[in-house]
Amino acid sequence: MTESIQNHRPLRIAHELPRRIRIHYPRLFDPLLDTAYLQAMIENLPGIVRARINRRGGSIVVEYDGSPESRNKLLDTLRDLPAETYAHADLNGSMAPELADVFLKGALTLASLKTPLEVSAPLSLLLGLPILLKGLDTLFSQGIKVETLDAAAVGLSLARCDFFTANSIVTLLTLGEHLEASSENRSTELLKSLLRPQVEHVWMERGGEEVRVPITQVVVGDRVICGPGDIIPVDGTVADGEASVNQSSITGESVSVHLYPGKEVLSGSVVEEGRMIIRAERVGAETSMARITRYMENSLRMKSASQTHSAELADRLVPVTLALGMAIFLLTGDMTRATAVLTVDYSCAIKLANPVAVKTAMYDAARGGVLVKGAQALDALAAVDTLVLDKTGTLTNGVLNVTDVIPTGKLTPDALLALTAAAEQHYAHPVAHAVVRAAEERGLKLPAMSNVDYIVAHGVSAYVDDERVLAGSLHFLQDDEHVDCSGVSELADRLRREGSNLLYVSRSGILEGVIAFRDDLRPEAPAVLRGLKATGIRRIIVITGDHRDTAQAVIGQLNDVSELHWEMKPEDKSRIVKDLKDEGGGVAFVGDGVNDAPAMITAQVGICMPGGSNLAKEAAMVLLLEDDLDGLLKARQVATHTRMVIDNCFKSAVGFNSIVLLLATLGLLPPVASALLHNLSTVSILGYAALGNRSTARG
Repeated sequence: MTESIQNHRPLRIAHELPRRIRIHYPRLFDPLLDTAYLQAMIENLPGIVRARINRRGGSIVVEYDGSPESRNKLLDTLRDLPAETYAHADLNGSMAPELADVFLKGALTLASLKTPLEVSAPLSLLLGLPILLKGLDTLFSQGIKVETLDAAAVGLSLARCDFFTANSIVTLLTLGEHLEASSENRSTELLKSLLRPQVEHVWMERGGEEVRVPITQVVVGDRVICGPGDIIPVDGTVADGEASVNQSSITGESVSVHLYPGKEVLSGSVVEEGRMIIRAERVGAETSMARITRYMENSLRMKSASQTHSAELADRLVPVTLALGMAIFLLTGDMTRATAVLTVDYSCAIKLANPVAVKTAMYDAARGGVLVKGAQALDALAAVDTLVLDKTGTLTNGVLNVTDVIPTGKLTPDALLALTAAAEQHYAHPVAHAVVRAAEERGLKLPAMSNVDYIVAHGVSAYVDDERVLAGSLHFLQDDEHVDCSGVSELADRLRREGSNLLYVSRSGILEGVIAFRDDLRPEAPAVLRGLKATGIRRIIVITGDHRDTAQAVIGQLNDVSELHWEMKPEDKSRIVKDLKDEGGGVAFVGDGVNDAPAMITAQVGICMPGGSNLAKEAAMVLLLEDDLDGLLKARQVATHTRMVIDNCFKSAVGFNSIVLLLATLGLLPPVASALLHNLSTVSILGYAALGNRSTARG
């Protein structure tokens, strides 16, 4: 089918300026074409600034750098779309109505009050025909659903020549579809702009050394080095090393794959453990950029439990309303009263209010500095009663500063710092960044290094000037590597009591010194934790890999912390979160490092700070976009407020429509008044759902 589409639906350039081109593209009318995927693919072509797709109009507007190469690449891509651009039918559905459609149908609805019958009848039939056909299709394919009731209400009103009622129902349904689609589209645009992986530099092996180069300089045949937490920037084959790689953003498979020499590597995958050298085979715009769109689509299409429940309840109420209308007609023979009953539909408000509220909340939360990955994340965050936080980079600034460099051997402080920085220089960890930054500030020249190995939550092993250098925790050097560190015990105890973190450094099995760091508590942390307690969080637990004295010196300033766990390994963090989940209730974990990802996945809600590793961002369900803890409180407030908005929408829809249904059943409301009251309530409820989160998200 795809080949047929590509061969028989040519593109046509409708209008062109030096840096802008509008293309008439008939393939957009294909319901299987994944337009979000197509847009992301276009925007990742070299020289493309942005693309806008008008599916209803069958056109694509593209802004680019004006070069003939970029223009030709764009046209070649559109002429020969890859097979993965076509998705399953349920990903796109029908085309969402534009705002102009809503206004047009609203105007025609009002006009039907004054136009003569010979005009109103065909016009109303034309407006209602899509709903009638959809209702019949649903009836035969799925049974009695909301679409069936919509069609019955419209059809019965048309049969009675009650064109105003029929047109009102059509207009309100169109408005609901537009509100939902517009909220989803705004959320999609935010996700596309905020989640696109920004791989600007990569490490490569050249002439036996590791060098850092811009991603734009990588060419086919280069040997690219990727370690824990890195997003793989090229397509290629593993040349050396091995690693556990998460390819879920590309393949949808949640189980990590073990890659070793000879195995194919996909760009956009994330290295979880290990280290490998990849021989680049496809670079730049030719790589597998599908992860961008798939990630967005999965986030937005992930329905929450409350949303699914609302849709199911709406479907269950359909037969009740139909049965009541039929019963009234059979018992009384009153067609007018039966029509009045059928025009009252619980489903519009119940079924549409939830997704509208959720999508609007996601959009407004992002504007307030919080990115929520889907309805399920919002739902789960509202249900959380236990919050677990990693200390470093979360409750603290995460920017460690070197306070003391203390040699224990013959090295000078600068020589010890340069030696350590050489081993740590491209490790994505706050300690490594602090060491390298301190060395740069002192203008130190770093010795050559090779064969780096990262031991998560322990430290780094590297060969510097052909000697093995270890930099890490006391446990790593003393217990695992059997380096004698007893000579600095008293010094270490004093520094920890002052709130310092310590990095032990050895060379060729001999301790060379200790480097002390300080990480200050975020100034907003006390107020944020108090605010979280006010939203219903019962327990706030802090987990850290720091020594007990260091952890207590920092966390002792926070009165709202319920528990403190120190000297934790990554598996310990995950275990504690699992134990808390087993106790019942909802658990959220807040962190930012590679070693926080297992705990994030284990918790009901993983929350990542903006400076977090790529792996942590992949694992998290909520991303804070500003480098402060205020976003954490905003996220919780938006989630709990959204749940309240949804509850209010449900109660209002059921309560008000039940009253209208009762009055219609008793014959106290004619069909027009019944439909008008029902439609007004639906508009009000959807409006409340769409606007209910604005003040909370921006406050």
